[in-house]
Amino acid sequence: MSSKPEHYYTPSPQSILTVREVGLKLPNGRVYRFKSPSGVFSYGRVDRASRVLINNAVLPQDGSLLDLGTGYGCIGIVICKEHEALSLHMSDINERAVRFSAMNARDHNLEADVRLGNLFEPWTNMSFDVIVSNPPIAAGRAVLTELVNGAFTSLNDGGYLELVAYHNKGGSRLEELMRLVFGNALAVVKAGGIRVYVSRKL
Repeated sequence: MSSKPEHYYTPSPQSILTVREVGLKLPNGRVYRFKSPSGVFSYGRVDRASRVLINNAVLPQDGSLLDLGTGYGCIGIVICKEHEALSLHMSDINERAVRFSAMNARDHNLEADVRLGNLFEPWTNMSFDVIVSNPPIAAGRAVLTELVNGAFTSLNDGGYLELVAYHNKGGSRLEELMRLVFGNALAVVKAGGIRVYVSRKL
């Protein structure tokens, strides 16, 4: 067996499962709590980039939202609890992430369609009004290219793709790719090196 550390972008984590409870307090004062499992991105915390995306997402009044690569679900769950006219869909390649995102949605009394699979494979013949993601930069350019291309195909006309990243750690390449595929891209917020990039399907 390889001694290389296991990456969260893997279908079946082999690490021993441990669970921590993490909290997120919004600027409006509301507090959310989640079960965060080992072997899933941002174990034991809500990472800064996810916080920035949650607080700055560009959203329609209603419609369908897909949290792609959802991890334990904090981005999609908080956004859809704060904007109850949005329907929540979540997916991840990591089976442990899918299990705990579904659990966390139930804990927040939120209906969610949660599916296991790589990128848009679970969502064949479905389309969305908003796709949000804290994408797996470490998974490589090919994965990110597939993500952006798949988002364009999977969005309804007028829909938004919103990705968060550190600009100097892969975010600038994401922005270029989004502009190439969508014909537009805008960094709607800049916070400590983190940016939320938004493209609209016109």
